[in-house]
Amino acid sequence: MRSITITINGIECACRAGDFVKEVALAHGIAIPSLCHHSALPGQACCRLCIVEAGKPGKGKSVVTSCVFPAEAGLEVETDTEKIRRLRTNILELLLDRAPLGGGALAGFASEYGVTDPYTPEHPDEKCILCGLCVKACEKLGNSAISTMMRGIEKKVGTARDLPAEDCIGCAACAKVCPTGKIACTEAGGVRTIWEQEFALLPCPVCGKPHITGREYDWLKARFGADGDAGGTPFDAFDPRICPECRRRTSSAHAGTLPASP
Repeated sequence: MRSITITINGIECACRAGDFVKEVALAHGIAIPSLCHHSALPGQACCRLCIVEAGKPGKGKSVVTSCVFPAEAGLEVETDTEKIRRLRTNILELLLDRAPLGGGALAGFASEYGVTDPYTPEHPDEKCILCGLCVKACEKLGNSAISTMMRGIEKKVGTARDLPAEDCIGCAACAKVCPTGKIACTEAGGVRTIWEQEFALLPCPVCGKPHITGREYDWLKARFGADGDAGGTPFDAFDPRICPECRRRTSSAHAGTLPASP
C-alpha cells in the first residue's frame, strides 16, 4: 500500500492508505477511547465509543467509527470535539443502562466522562455490553467454545445450552479481553475456574508458579508441535509452560550474552 499523510488533532500522521484511523492514532500516541477494540481482534465496531469527526478540507466532517474507517490522503480527523464528547456521553449512558454493573474499562470511561446511569435498567445485575471481543478471541484460537445466542434484549454470550463446553481449554483469553469484567475467572490451589469448569494448572518449570492449564498445553502441543522438552532444558524459549516473568528474564539474560553490533 502507498504511504500517505493524514492529520489527527492538527498532528501530521504518516500511514498507509487504508489503515484504520484508530490504529493510525494509536501508532502516533493519540488515544481514542473504545471498549470493543483490540489490536489482535480488529473490526468489531460494536461499542461506537471510538467515534471521531473526519473529512477532507472544504468538504466538512462527518462522525465516523474510527476503528473501521480507512485513512486516505489529506484526511483531517478531530478526536475530542465538543460534539464527539457529547455523543460519547450518550453512548456511555446507554452502555451503562445495558450493563449497570460493568466495571473495568467501561467504569473508567464512565468516570472520565462524568457519566452515571440515569435510567432504570431492565437487567440490574448485568455486566456484559455485547462487544463480542470474547467470542472473537475464542474463534481466533479455533475453539469457538463460547458464542452469542438468542436475539434482541435476550441476546447474551455463553456456552451451548449453558453447559460446560468440551472445546474450552481454560486459556482465559476471553476474560483477558473483556472490557467490563463480566467473565469470571479465578485461580486457587493450582486450579483455574472459568465458565463453570475447573482446569488444573501446570507449574512453570523454572519458578514453579502455576501458569497454564493442562488442556491449553495439550492444545498448543497438538496445534503447533510445542514440546516442553525441546532442547533438553526447561529454559527452552518456546516451552509454553514457562510463565511470562521467567520468559522475560530468560530472554533478557540471553540478550546479554549476544555480541555487540559492529
